[in-house]
Amino acid sequence: MIIDEISVKKPFNKQAMVIRLTLASLVALTLYAFVTFDYKDIQFFDAALETARTVKTMFFQPLFKHITFLEAVKHLTITLGLAFLTTLFGAVLALILGLLAANNLSNPKLAIVVKAVVAFIRAVPTVLWVLIFAVAAGLGSVAAVIGMTFHSVSYLVKAYSESFEELDKGVIESLKASGANWVQIVFQAVLPSSVTSLISWTFMRFEINFAVALAMGAAAGAGGIGYDMFMASSYYYDVREIGAITYLILAFAIVLEFIAGWIKKKLRVQA
Repeated sequence: MIIDEISVKKPFNKQAMVIRLTLASLVALTLYAFVTFDYKDIQFFDAALETARTVKTMFFQPLFKHITFLEAVKHLTITLGLAFLTTLFGAVLALILGLLAANNLSNPKLAIVVKAVVAFIRAVPTVLWVLIFAVAAGLGSVAAVIGMTFHSVSYLVKAYSESFEELDKGVIESLKASGANWVQIVFQAVLPSSVTSLISWTFMRFEINFAVALAMGAAAGAGGIGYDMFMASSYYYDVREIGAITYLILAFAIVLEFIAGWIKKKLRVQA
């Protein structure tokens, strides 16, 4: 019996203890903030009712007032164009850098440098990169495309390089033994075996860029449907138009999801 109790006892896990203490500290700080926060006589019940009325008007009475439906669709295509352009530029650059960052295809030191640089770029939010380039290029679509491309490259380099590293080492070694050079190895073995994974990652990044382009339409003056939503919410305060734009974006996002599922299904069949 004593032996059974000793065997059931779990060993001390320092990592788990640190996680639990961190979570407990965050919960304590949150409760303290709620208790000590100066609410300045806010009537929560009245505020909740007003919020409910606003949400009801927004989503149950949607209406285009300052723009027409066709104009909204046109502006949505502008946002789509921004997402497509940044994904295209990012995929081309990331493909080259991804080959240099893969340990099985590149010099180990060079791979570490490339991964370190893209990790730093990826750690900075996209909106911050857009604002940084906006200082040089001015607010507009140019700054949005450059900033979003910057972050797309860092995201896709990690995804692409990991896809390349999953390739069987025996294939590369056999091609080297047969006298194939680096370019031949890449085009005859690496890319054909990784194409399904590359397309999946690229389309996933396209969906992310579409969502980011919506925000950049307002934050960086890039235009598109995001700018219309910003004007409806901050300038006109037309909650009915916000609801109509939201439904249009949601419908397009659902269409993108169906297209992504169809592409993935086709890739699985071909694989």
